[in-house]
Amino acid sequence: MNQQMKQLSRLFLLGVVTFNMAACNTAKVESAPPGISPQVMADSLHAVMEADRTVYTKWIVNRLQNEEKVIKASEHWKDDKALVLPAQMFRMGAERVAESGKVSFSYSLISLWPVNKQNEPKTEAEKTGLAEINKTGKSYYTEETLGGKKYFTALYPDIAVAPACYSCHNDHKDSPKTDFKLGDVMGGVVIRIPLGT
Repeated sequence: MNQQMKQLSRLFLLGVVTFNMAACNTAKVESAPPGISPQVMADSLHAVMEADRTVYTKWIVNRLQNEEKVIKASEHWKDDKALVLPAQMFRMGAERVAESGKVSFSYSLISLWPVNKQNEPKTEAEKTGLAEINKTGKSYYTEETLGGKKYFTALYPDIAVAPACYSCHNDHKDSPKTDFKLGDVMGGVVIRIPLGT
């Protein structure tokens, strides 16, 4: 990539992060380590996660399953010799990051209407954040203490970006909500960044 393209990429990411920050509902954050703020870090991480998730959902799963009908996606992807569902792909990435031991943050996908019960909100911050992003469609930021450690916690709306998203949930036998449509908030991405040492 030449220097001009690298510079354009940096400016684009900065613009996405700046726009995202300006458009978000921000709760007061009491402490932050020196350097990059936890919110900027979380927003930047989410921009990458959301881009990867959207690309996989729209251009792999939706295109191959819904449009071209070449291969289906399945929660039993190994047995069915099928594509991994977008939510499974996201979870696999989060688990791989956690296993690496190279980062201090964590992320996950949760929902008020999870097909898989392990993706229900567990903390008060998750419950409040999901209710807020479902109501406003905007990011939610707070701090929480878990296991005696303080975290900056950010929740971002997880949007139905293609028919593959909502049709999978609407048709699933274990889905508690079956009327999702394109553009709906289906859940949230949670990013946690430890504060202090």
